[in-house]
Amino acid sequence: MSKWYEEAVFYHIYPLGLTGAPKYNTEEETVHRLRDLEPWIAHMKEYGVTALYIGPLFESTSHGYDTRDYKLVDRRLGDNEDFKHFVKLCHESGIRVVVDGVFNHTGREFFAFQDLKEKREQSQYRWWYQDVSFEGNTHYNDGFYYKAWRNCFELANLNLYDEGVRQYLFDVVRFWIDEFDIDGIRLDCADCLEFNFMKDLRKVAEAKKEDFWLMGEVIHGDYARWTGEDMLHSVTNYELHKGLYSGHNDHNYFEIAHTIRRQFDANGGIYRGRRLYSFVENHDVDRLVNKLKEKAHLAPVYTLLYTLPGIPSIYYGGEWGVEGKKEGPNDDFLRPCLDLEKMEAQPPHPELKELLIKLAGLRKEAPALVDGVYKELCLTNRQYAFARILGEDAVVAAVNNDEAPARMEIPCPVAGSSALEVLTGETFPVENGKIQLEISAGGSAVFKILQE
Repeated sequence: MSKWYEEAVFYHIYPLGLTGAPKYNTEEETVHRLRDLEPWIAHMKEYGVTALYIGPLFESTSHGYDTRDYKLVDRRLGDNEDFKHFVKLCHESGIRVVVDGVFNHTGREFFAFQDLKEKREQSQYRWWYQDVSFEGNTHYNDGFYYKAWRNCFELANLNLYDEGVRQYLFDVVRFWIDEFDIDGIRLDCADCLEFNFMKDLRKVAEAKKEDFWLMGEVIHGDYARWTGEDMLHSVTNYELHKGLYSGHNDHNYFEIAHTIRRQFDANGGIYRGRRLYSFVENHDVDRLVNKLKEKAHLAPVYTLLYTLPGIPSIYYGGEWGVEGKKEGPNDDFLRPCLDLEKMEAQPPHPELKELLIKLAGLRKEAPALVDGVYKELCLTNRQYAFARILGEDAVVAAVNNDEAPARMEIPCPVAGSSALEVLTGETFPVENGKIQLEISAGGSAVFKILQE
């Protein structure tokens, strides 16, 4: 039986952006912006969402990843009671909650770093940070050097080999499970974390909550190194993310098909059996609308997101096709404040709503989309069809990146008399073992195979 996170449709919220919180945490007062997110729970449920990844939430100095206090919700968002109530409401609506775990580094205002600044060689926390040297310096002129994430010295790298650091962070995880009843953690910069730390973290988390989910942010590398029975459950599938938009921009479905074959093919896919976290946009990358040359390709991209192997995720605003593009190092445009009522009333791409709701509904009722093996059925530069097969059941997806409609003859992967196209409700006969259809320009189709 599949776990909740394997069956999930995720929604991703960057709360400091969505709630319009100030960019810098300079005020003393707590502002209860998390309460503004409560109407979004019904919105998520309408879209068939079953899990929310929300973060960062730890009390921080600016963007949320420069942690000040691991056991406090950022005062720009509210207090611990606000988030506890929010999680309770999500759970009552059948939505699991996953938060950011920022364990690679801390902000400079974190108590251990402050103690290091004050007591220097005598600080009991000098070994909590990487490569501390009192013979060096940084541009902050503390009188000592320390290793920082990508040389951003506002983010001081923790030494995850130090037992004090490890036990502190494990206690943080226990605290968030006990205090808020969270269901999982997304590990920021997982590709920078020490492997034994992640192994031990899994033991700690599962001892507190048996079905607790650990997902890592991994951009490059062999994802199998980070996932497995004793490691993380999942990582971000950046390789597929790139293929989903460039395969359309270049009219090259071979790129996507090659990626999936390499990753998940039943006869040699290097990640077969693993459930990677699939996405087309997040808080660090340009919006899909800005990456696609043809906006008409939104539909086939999202169809692939929900039907290819993986755990699909929608980044807030993506369901409406909102725009957002990085400007140099500035991520603000990727993390906008959105008014739910206004967006629902005037979405930039209203055609996405029905599509996403139907795709989520199909994923819920068709186990083949969760557990089914992948089988390629048709492939050209501009048309692509594949099946997800579980026993005698199958779902077939077809997409077209051409500017013109295309005739497709798709081999039916299992025995069946007809195929129900779930996006339109139209039924197609299976003749001579094939589904024949004309697929619209920039179109997609998803079939359930009906038995005799």
